[in-house]
Amino acid sequence: MTLLDDTATTAFPPAERAERLAAAGAAWADRIERNPDAAHLTYTVTGRGTGAVASAITAGRHRFEVDEPAALAGDDVAASPVEYALGALISCQIVVYRLYAGALGIQLDDIEITAEGDLDARKLFGIDESVRAGFNQVRLTVKLHGPESDERYETLRETVDAHCPVLDLFANPVPTTVVLG
Repeated sequence: MTLLDDTATTAFPPAERAERLAAAGAAWADRIERNPDAAHLTYTVTGRGTGAVASAITAGRHRFEVDEPAALAGDDVAASPVEYALGALISCQIVVYRLYAGALGIQLDDIEITAEGDLDARKLFGIDESVRAGFNQVRLTVKLHGPESDERYETLRETVDAHCPVLDLFANPVPTTVVLG
């Protein structure tokens, strides 16, 4: 089951969006200039098992469900963990495209991104330990709308790819520890 609720977001005129992003960027730059340690952020997200294999996730004041389709023993009441991972990548890319379009003076009227990830389920089910458990490839298709040249949008893409935190998570190993508490 997929439910889309567009009431939670508000449409922003491009000029207002650019102003909001520029103000946030300036505020962060000032904060970090005064205290370099302010650049170091720690995010905490918690989860609890629900349903057959679902999870209730809390991130700050936000709560959302994660589940699996019936073929993976779930009740299909929410997107799967790997779908949320791809969604996180898309949403981070959109933010960073908008941020750097403004910073580079590139007009970006609209953006659409599709993410596809290839996953070999043999590792998940213990059938083949030689394959990777996660995605073995992720593809993003980014459609940028606006009056700029292909070269300007390519410059923007290169800048976004260099600065997107979630793309960095996908592209580079992250030291991760797991402890039982």
